Amino acid sequence: MTEDKNPIQVAGRLFDSLEYLAEHGESGLAEIAAESGLNKSTTHRILSSLEYMGYVRQNNENGKYSLSLKIVSLASQLMSHVDINRMVRPYLKELSEVTGETVHFVEREGAEVVYIDKEESDRNTVRMVSHIGSRMPFYRTAVGKAIASSMHDEDVRKLWDSCKIEGITPHTITDYIEFTKTLKAVRKKGYALDNEENETGVRCIACPLCIGDDGTRYAFSVSAPVTRMNNERIESLSALMLKTKQDIENI
Repeated sequence: MTEDKNPIQVAGRLFDSLEYLAEHGESGLAEIAAESGLNKSTTHRILSSLEYMGYVRQNNENGKYSLSLKIVSLASQLMSHVDINRMVRPYLKELSEVTGETVHFVEREGAEVVYIDKEESDRNTVRMVSHIGSRMPFYRTAVGKAIASSMHDEDVRKLWDSCKIEGITPHTITDYIEFTKTLKAVRKKGYALDNEENETGVRCIACPLCIGDDGTRYAFSVSAPVTRMNNERIESLSALMLKTKQDIENI
């Protein structure tokens, strides 16, 4: 948990606790207090307040805390009001059915991409670990590179500098010069690739989306295990991806 200049300190502590539980799952009072830098009595009051409001529940057997499904309910209500999802979903569903693979739809928030929709084909027996609401640094995902390809170089540099660049897999690009060369290729081809850069054994192909007045904040991708996503498959998917991009942008 990080300190900031939140004008309402107690609100910051409440949400720090929520975010910690969201990231780490069921946790004990001592763990949460240690991470927050607060004493146990203060942390207990915060958790008791969240429990009273229905956002946190305590396991009667081990005394540990976890998030309740009320958080999921809030997220579902929020997403139901995002018109862009309803507009794009039919195209994502069709793409998933045609390819037989998982299709993701994301929005950029700062230097991260947020997964705001996901379609999985009934023919796909291998499920991706991603889920709606998950976040990833833009630099190691195909969707993040797709969005970055539409940005000015100086803005991409700012995003890069704001990230903690880590080699999550042996294939993750951690050199900025190499990353910019990748973006040049994306701009030329119209689509981006994730060659096991975010998850070993998974490759993705993604296209940026420029929708209305929102600019290029969105992107969609097709993800699959490397056994089904060789270079020949990517080549055949690229035309379908670019056609889907055109169809969505012409709505």
